[in-house]
Amino acid sequence: MSMLSYTAATLCRGSTLKTVGSLLNDFKSKGLITRGNVRFSQIRVSCINRPFCSSTHNQKPNQIPADLLDKLERLALVDLRTKQGLDCLEETIRFADQLHVVDTTGIEPMDSVLEDGVLHLRDDAVTDGYCADRLLQLSKNTQEEYFVAPPGNIPLPKREERSDRLKNSGF
Repeated sequence: MSMLSYTAATLCRGSTLKTVGSLLNDFKSKGLITRGNVRFSQIRVSCINRPFCSSTHNQKPNQIPADLLDKLERLALVDLRTKQGLDCLEETIRFADQLHVVDTTGIEPMDSVLEDGVLHLRDDAVTDGYCADRLLQLSKNTQEEYFVAPPGNIPLPKREERSDRLKNSGF
């Protein structure tokens, strides 16, 4: 494979056939590619027909059970019973489901997502401590020499309990 076709294959990796076709036509119109110095079929095979997935992706997610939907709704504090909420959930599941069909043969698992970064270590130095006052001054909200953290997600009650409360509230 020539250097030009290798470069084109690297640039085109993951692109659609239409995108690569327009890219090749653009290169040809600018005089960068002629039939004499590179074969178009070589580039197409290198960057388009490469198998990215081991099987086809299921475009329609399976039916979501009502109890799972209720649990997700309580944990996420999002109303998923509306059309917009269900569409968003299905789109998220479809997106995440693509991970099941990616061909990962020959790819070693990563130890960290920051694998190319360097972790700078420092020597352990013993200090006298007693820095609570300085640390408390950094906090926006303190109470009786303690940090006050914002409350976390408070889970919603189950759907039946919520509907009973709404019925009894007069709304």
